[in-house]
Amino acid sequence: MESETQDSMLTSRAAMERESDVTFFIASGPGGQHRNRNATGVRLVHRPSGIVVTATERRSQAANLEMAFVRLARRLEAANAVVAPRFATRPSRAARAERRTTKRRRGSTKALRGPVRDE
Repeated sequence: MESETQDSMLTSRAAMERESDVTFFIASGPGGQHRNRNATGVRLVHRPSGIVVTATERRSQAANLEMAFVRLARRLEAANAVVAPRFATRPSRAARAERRTTKRRRGSTKALRGPVRDE
């Protein structure tokens, strides 16, 4: 339960705003004169983790800011995800025997594809 509240604290909007540096820049590309002239691109740098996200899709600076915070939350959740450990397993004796019989059957089928021999 503690990890759930810790994760939600990491990705809450207020916490991300406190821990991030926001810079605006002129976004290049299609979108008209308002996008090209105004600083509508948004770059967020999360200081504790060093994650950098940008948003330049919209002509609105506010819309790009919202998109950048959504992306930052996704990246933080992905960075803090716990990977389940993998355990080495061995196939059972029955599984190995089944694999051998399948291989023999397949091999005999393929052997029949060879050239026809005169008898």
